[in-house]
Amino acid sequence: MVVLASNSPRRKELLRIIFPSFEIEPADIDEHISENIPLDKMPEYLAARKAEHIHKKHPDDIVLGFDTGVFIDNMMIGKPSSDKAAFEILKILSGKTHRVITGCAIFKGDKKLVFSQVTEVEFYPLTDEEINDYIDTGEPDDKASAYGIQGKGALLVKEIRGDYNNVVGLPLALLNKKLKEI
Repeated sequence: MVVLASNSPRRKELLRIIFPSFEIEPADIDEHISENIPLDKMPEYLAARKAEHIHKKHPDDIVLGFDTGVFIDNMMIGKPSSDKAAFEILKILSGKTHRVITGCAIFKGDKKLVFSQVTEVEFYPLTDEEINDYIDTGEPDDKASAYGIQGKGALLVKEIRGDYNNVVGLPLALLNKKLKEI
């Protein structure tokens, strides 16, 4: 059996391409991160913690944990807490390139494989009106970095370098290759 340690609708949809059926058991963990973890390794660290948490309950199954982070100017951008916060995030991303890093963890028995995928996304320069119009769609509300590339957020993107599915939250092709190693 395969267990997805996430409740993300986007991850569920993508994972069905590899596994038509799997169990979903979100990992309810404290996502506090030690200052000793390098910024760009945070998604791998959290993905491993999520997989490990669920793996304890399902030691003989394949357990998959993921965490996606958005990084720009040596900082990690999370989900906006308000429309004002979404505006500030989108203003930071406007006209710049940011990195989307998805940490992945595959646990099965005593085998553990942790890795990540990096994709660069460049935004068009955005006017305040364009940012507010996008915020009015409601899309930024539950998205890390206040946009969803699979929706109207695609209209903000000038260029993408790397795996599109990674930006959605699951680097599908890389995951498929790594699963064969397990």
